[in-house]
Amino acid sequence: MKYRKRPVVVEAFQMTRARREDNREWPEWLHRAWQKQIGEPGALYGSMNHGSLGMLMIWTLEGPQLVSWNDWIIQGVKGELYPCKPDIFAASYEAVE
Repeated sequence: MKYRKRPVVVEAFQMTRARREDNREWPEWLHRAWQKQIGEPGALYGSMNHGSLGMLMIWTLEGPQLVSWNDWIIQGVKGELYPCKPDIFAASYEAVE
């Protein structure tokens, strides 16, 4: 059998080095994720192992995942956060007006 993914609207934010250095453009849901404790699902925190500024990590339902520069951070339908590579994001999502 074949299945098609149901159309759902998610919120997403592309994380660049500039947006990591200056978080004024971050959406409110990403600021809330930054306030969560490491180990709590949906927590966003700096990685100490990936450069001086530090890349970001997201504590997903599957455990911690690295957010590389230019990855999209997606907030799913239940509020969960996960990273997505730019090419996968472009192939899977389109902007909603």
